[in-house]
Amino acid sequence: MASMGALAFDEYGRPFIIIKDQDRQKRLTGNAAIKSHILAARTVASTLRTSLGPKGLDKLMVSADGDITITNDGATILKMMDVDHQIAKLLVQLSQSQDDEIGDGTTGVVVLAGALLEKAEHLLDKGVHPIRIADGFEMAARCAIQSLERSAETFPLDVNNLEPLIQTAMTTLGSKIINKCHRHMAEIAVNAVLAVADMETRDVNFELIKVETKVGGQLEDTMLVKGVIVDKDFSHPQMPKVLRNVKIAILTCPFEPPKPKTKHKLDVTSVEDYKNLRKYEHEKFEEMVQQVKDSGAGLAICQWGFDDEANHMLLQRELPAVRWVGGPEIELIAIATGGRIVPRFEELTPDKLGYAGVVKELCFGTTKDRMLVIEECTNSKAVTIFIRGGNKMIVEEAKRSIHDALCVVRNLVRDNRIVYGGGAPEISCAIAVAKEADAIKTLEQYPFRAFADALESIPLALAENSGLNPIHTLTEIKSRQVAENNPALGIDCLCKGTADMKEQHVIETLHSKKQQILLATQVVKMILKIDDVRSPDDGY
Repeated sequence: MASMGALAFDEYGRPFIIIKDQDRQKRLTGNAAIKSHILAARTVASTLRTSLGPKGLDKLMVSADGDITITNDGATILKMMDVDHQIAKLLVQLSQSQDDEIGDGTTGVVVLAGALLEKAEHLLDKGVHPIRIADGFEMAARCAIQSLERSAETFPLDVNNLEPLIQTAMTTLGSKIINKCHRHMAEIAVNAVLAVADMETRDVNFELIKVETKVGGQLEDTMLVKGVIVDKDFSHPQMPKVLRNVKIAILTCPFEPPKPKTKHKLDVTSVEDYKNLRKYEHEKFEEMVQQVKDSGAGLAICQWGFDDEANHMLLQRELPAVRWVGGPEIELIAIATGGRIVPRFEELTPDKLGYAGVVKELCFGTTKDRMLVIEECTNSKAVTIFIRGGNKMIVEEAKRSIHDALCVVRNLVRDNRIVYGGGAPEISCAIAVAKEADAIKTLEQYPFRAFADALESIPLALAENSGLNPIHTLTEIKSRQVAENNPALGIDCLCKGTADMKEQHVIETLHSKKQQILLATQVVKMILKIDDVRSPDDGY
């Protein structure tokens, strides 16, 4: 690797480094670098701030090829934003990690990080060292998490009483575009997770939940299928549309006669040769179909295609078939039906067949789009959420929203402790952190108070986005929380007349809130520790 610079000595023998292309580089050091980073991160956070909460506004994103996406999902907005600044990219990764770990709270975590950086800037102006600020923020985050754990409540996970789970999923979906059929979507998310959850190990395998979408119909037509939906139809239009109690052969080998390898050549020089070749192909087709029939299969699902002759023969021998089924679908069908994926016809045996109670073809609207539904399978754990909607934009946003709800219900299965939403946990944490700051004798009390102020930015943004007077609303709720010692008091975003989030059933998972505070603090700490930046003079 080429050297980045050379070591030289001045007239007094003191060493210094001459860096390569130094004249074409831009350098920022010390507080100037940190302030540049804070400005970039705050700009990104202020973009998301208006999307927070049930009354948050949507953003319209236009991709390079003109595709339009309308969403208020923080992770999606940041993923689609064309961000050049390296520090701003850290915030994109922050929301992405919140989305991967938790699935919900992607907007809140970025807004909190932006607020923390804003407060850090004020402390830098006062002359506090960035490391002291970072350490103070980390201590304050630990204090906030202890406060959250004290105020958290546990609700029992009872399969016979799903109401608390549904209420939590409804809180997640409250800020989404699909809150028109709010409860219906929440129930689908809860039932899907519970169908695949292992209650003994408290684990949920998301691989078993497939989300299929189809434009057309209404959001209310969205349904949960206890089985698999495949976006294919039977290979021949005359094949039966409904099969009951059927054994399924899952094949990854094509219905085609063996082909000569590339280094061999087959010459057809006469009519007789051609007839023999055709006869050979026909016999091979018959042999393949017979092998499938002999195994006892009533339906063949094939990963590859087959030509019209094979298709016609399958129809004649009354063996319904589906072709061109993708790899992930093949795997899901195998899991659901309890079958084995067979790579060669010779290996097909009755014990490798899957079983399904019903296989039927669904037909949609005037376009006559067809899909296959495989239900009443051996392994009922595999489920499919089938989303309908008026246009592609609505369907895509519904898919993102359902993902958030599924993640939240999964988190509750793993850890069933909850806090009440609406900015209530942030306010109670801010009170606890500010109180703790008074007991600290060192310089860290300033970052502590700054952290408490930053936490209040979430309820302030919620009130602002709901059209309320932010400062007036926050002051009132804060004083009531102290007076009544009730950490469930939050911002009444939906104007229901009560600030008690317990009464409004606005529930969030403790795991999500803790992760938000921890992730935001870690990213802010990382940004505050960067004090020297070199970049090409045209960039940054």
